[in-house]
Amino acid sequence: MTIPQAAPPRRIARFRQEIDRAVASVLGGSTYILGQAVADFEAAFAASAGQPHGIGVASGTEALALALRALGIGPGDEVIAPALTFAGTAQAILQCGALPRLVDVDPVTRCLDPARVAEAVGARTAAILPVHLFGHPADMPALMKIAEHHGLAVIEDCAQCHGASLAGRPLGSFGQAAAYSFYPTKNLGCVGDGGAILTRDAALADRLRALRHYGFAGPERVSRGLGFNARLDEIQAAILLALLPHLEAGNAERRAIAVRYRSCLSLPGLGLPPEAPGSVYHQFAVTHPERDRLMRHLAEAGIGTAVHYAPGLHRHPAFREGATGTLPATDALAATLLSLPIQPEVADEAPARVAQALRDFPL
Repeated sequence: MTIPQAAPPRRIARFRQEIDRAVASVLGGSTYILGQAVADFEAAFAASAGQPHGIGVASGTEALALALRALGIGPGDEVIAPALTFAGTAQAILQCGALPRLVDVDPVTRCLDPARVAEAVGARTAAILPVHLFGHPADMPALMKIAEHHGLAVIEDCAQCHGASLAGRPLGSFGQAAAYSFYPTKNLGCVGDGGAILTRDAALADRLRALRHYGFAGPERVSRGLGFNARLDEIQAAILLALLPHLEAGNAERRAIAVRYRSCLSLPGLGLPPEAPGSVYHQFAVTHPERDRLMRHLAEAGIGTAVHYAPGLHRHPAFREGATGTLPATDALAATLLSLPIQPEVADEAPARVAQALRDFPL
């Protein structure tokens, strides 16, 4: 039997009764855009992360782009971001007319290296955009110190860290805004695209609500400025609201699977993910110098894997202008990272199966 790397339909099936009730409530109502389900989810999700304001939007990329725009970042500005992340992070910066200034990651945490960030700050730098990659926290105290010293905004890319924390403090609560994705494979995922922005700044929240909805600043349909059609829809919000109460337990299941992986995986050259008490293991990404051969071997053993992310963004034609020289840690990780199954609905047997496959891996 094949173990898929991820299978969102299995999570939907696990909570199908609650999801069906939530969807039926929307279908039985009369408001399908920016109705009660969106409002209820925004409030509940913000509360779960210790933030007073939540704004539901159409995707994680929209969440980043709108947060940047709402903070006044645009043409002529540079935003420092890691080169090891999904392309949507840098695309959101480009969409604002700003330049993604791509820097290297720490080879251990795989998140922004504060030392490289400090070196990259220049006259045009307007913001730092850390990514909590694979659900592991970036070094936010060090990054916030740099931002405060230079007067920079901080937007946290929390697309992979729903429910994660650092030293007991929720990720997403350090910067001026935090952007989330609810893509189906996320720890909290819907059945399409969806996203949200969390912030403690009421004025920023008001600007974001206007930006996502044609620039409307109140109940009257009058555009007060630039705006977009970037709303989270009612059905996706209802599904997310049904799944949100299970997020903490799901993250605990992922941590337990990660412990089992750590206890049984052994192979010369195999590197394990970093450990942090507040990590939520969106992915359990190992490294190996023969990553592609190992990937094929595991596939033959019925174990699905995935590569996140190769090549690094500094090697994408769209983002080369913003690369800060050579990025050895990013290049090394992009060539060796391999994500194993970690979704609770698929990964119960995965640690033992992977361990056995590793024992059979021809050296």
